[in-house]
Amino acid sequence: MKASVTFPSNHLAIAGILFTPDDHAGGRLPAVVISHPGGGVKEQSPSIYAARLAGAGFAALVFDAAHQGESEGEPRGLENPFQRAEDIKSAVTYLTTRDDIDPDRIGALGICASGGYVPYAAQTDHRIKSVATVSAGDLGSVFREGLGRTQDPAVLQAMLDQAGALRTAEAHGAAPRLEAWIPENAEELLETATRQFRETYEFYRTPRGYHPRANQGWVLRSIDLIAQYDSYAMIRLISPRPLLMIAGSEAETAYFSREAIERAAEPKRLVIIDGASHIDLYDRDEYVTLAVAELTAFFGKHLAG
Repeated sequence: MKASVTFPSNHLAIAGILFTPDDHAGGRLPAVVISHPGGGVKEQSPSIYAARLAGAGFAALVFDAAHQGESEGEPRGLENPFQRAEDIKSAVTYLTTRDDIDPDRIGALGICASGGYVPYAAQTDHRIKSVATVSAGDLGSVFREGLGRTQDPAVLQAMLDQAGALRTAEAHGAAPRLEAWIPENAEELLETATRQFRETYEFYRTPRGYHPRANQGWVLRSIDLIAQYDSYAMIRLISPRPLLMIAGSEAETAYFSREAIERAAEPKRLVIIDGASHIDLYDRDEYVTLAVAELTAFFGKHLAG
């Protein structure tokens, strides 16, 4: 079963979908908040995982980040890591107000960029009793250093110069400048792009994963917020609550999960799914099934009544 819900986050109305088990006959359920990738929306990979977790007996709440999807917030497309973390905490708050949810059995799952936002939020929100990620990435690091940390430092400095100029332009009445997460016309790029770029394009720009509210661009001046954000600097604060990080063996982002697990304190576990890429874990059944099995066991153990 699923129902549309809304809840506030910094005075903005956040649009969500609450999945619950079809056979729920009463009583308070354990619940998992699921946060979407950068450029994504709740109807994509979060809903795939939510439906599977609901089938395993959990309530699962997916939602669009503020400024994105069906949620409120201007300018549209702003990518603010600190608001993103607040949205996750606000989702937890919403669940604690429901009579059908056990407020002492709430976990959180972050996918892709939210694999950074969820641990970041959980560092200081002790209501999140267990923390999991799938294909985690630190968006701050990606923009500061590039994927794989190969970016020339001058790129970030130029983007920060541009962000300041765009803030000034907006103050004079200019519209916010949007930058595409994945270009619509990328034929030339696809010929030389990395596997991750090619698969991201396939997911977001073809019927495989396309959604009209997803990937409509991010506000370029967001870079001055993203650049100062570090997903895992204080990840040890999650302990003694448990942490599970799942990544594909072929994912170009897998180093984020490996490094985060090294920095985290116990209890912690890294699961590498053989053969899977970063995007495979969004929707490929053979890999999602393996990930959900790990998540079901993890949340089943740590959110048990």
